[in-house]
Amino acid sequence: MGTNRSTMLAPLRQGLYPTDPSTAATSASCALPPRHEAVRGARQFTRATLGQWDLAHRFDDVALVVSELVTNALRHALAPEGGPTRPGCEVQVHEQGGETPVRLHLMRWTGRLVCAVRDPSDEGPTARQAEEDFAAESGRGLLLVESFSDGWGWHPLAGALRGKVVWALFRLG
Repeated sequence: MGTNRSTMLAPLRQGLYPTDPSTAATSASCALPPRHEAVRGARQFTRATLGQWDLAHRFDDVALVVSELVTNALRHALAPEGGPTRPGCEVQVHEQGGETPVRLHLMRWTGRLVCAVRDPSDEGPTARQAEEDFAAESGRGLLLVESFSDGWGWHPLAGALRGKVVWALFRLG
């Protein structure tokens, strides 16, 4: 999938319902601190959650995708430590007053699992184009997401929340 707005909505046209936790049979989420060490915590959360859902056999693919989505959110959607907020970014404030700039959601329906990462940036993710340098050490994350999941996309948040959700879908069974 690409990253323009028509592609962003393509999964909705395909009948995939990406990220409404209220309709999921089971869901879990965790707030992640705005540090790159949070990627390890996201993988641990994913391992524990998939184990509870009897989906431990899907951990490798799902964890790779979760790692890429969380890394992208931390790298591209948050301001560098001590620096100004990136354009379009605003830190979300949790009800208890703590900051929750990045949140991982895992949602399971009967035949699918969705991993979604919310971040405060309004800018959509950008996948590497075919003619770009694939030997580079960074920039391949969304290609991995596309390769290991059954689909991915993103959408801007609505209402009082600012930012976006980037999600990946896994078909089960």
